[in-house]
Amino acid sequence: MSIQVNNLTHIYSEGMPHQSLALENVTFTARDGQFVGIIGHTGSGKSTLVQHLNGLLKPKSGSIVVGGVDITQPGVVMRDIRRRIGLVFQYPEYQLFEETVEKDVAFGPANLELDESEIQNRVKEAIQLVGLDYEEIRGHSPFELSGGQKRRVAIAGVIAMKPEVLILDEPTAGLDPKAHQDVLDMIRKVHVHEKNITFLVSHNMDDIARLADWVLVMDSGRLVMQGRPEEIFSQEEALDSIGLALPEPARLMNMAKKQGLPFQGSFLTVEDAEEALYGFLKRDRDLRI
Repeated sequence: MSIQVNNLTHIYSEGMPHQSLALENVTFTARDGQFVGIIGHTGSGKSTLVQHLNGLLKPKSGSIVVGGVDITQPGVVMRDIRRRIGLVFQYPEYQLFEETVEKDVAFGPANLELDESEIQNRVKEAIQLVGLDYEEIRGHSPFELSGGQKRRVAIAGVIAMKPEVLILDEPTAGLDPKAHQDVLDMIRKVHVHEKNITFLVSHNMDDIARLADWVLVMDSGRLVMQGRPEEIFSQEEALDSIGLALPEPARLMNMAKKQGLPFQGSFLTVEDAEEALYGFLKRDRDLRI
């Protein structure tokens, strides 16, 4: 399965005094199994873009082809599309409503008219995939959980529907550093397990550099850059011109290069930087010996 977005344009409040161009001629393709990071400053069009991918918003013009079906055409049953494309909004825990974790996660699969045994299997698998103990937490009220646990339960409710595409809009917003890292590790685990297309919208360049294998860069409603993380984050000046920074390891290593240290290649993660620094220190020691 793939998603092909062609010349997508969206206008908010069209024809009104305060109309605004939110997306302008956005074109890209996401292929089966890709992990796509979407970055851009506030108001760049990231959330507007992903809300088009499962039909929550309709474009002014352009097309979105999901698995060979153009979902912008009349007559497309959007309920069927949304079964294939799961969207997790910012602060999804605010959408929890059932009396137990198990019932909340089961809500989506139950609407797919699955038999009880399949629903139960999906609920158990989804809760375990997000890193929670099914037997321990199944009977708890979701409202009694920590913020990070609530976030995981809300995401489990989407995962339980087994979408072919999973979209996460700032899934770590408002979490403390540990919960932030735990949720990211969980997202990576889910992507590897489900082998779906995953879209991650984030302001955090380090997170995108560590998780994504393709990056879309939005600016003022336009897709201004796209490519592999090492390609995108090698363009420091271009990113800086639209208010975006490099991942911290890349920024620090670039500073070291400017001071004359002989580092080569890209340094997108802490692990990349540590390996380069270790290699430099080892070479320096060998030369001294």
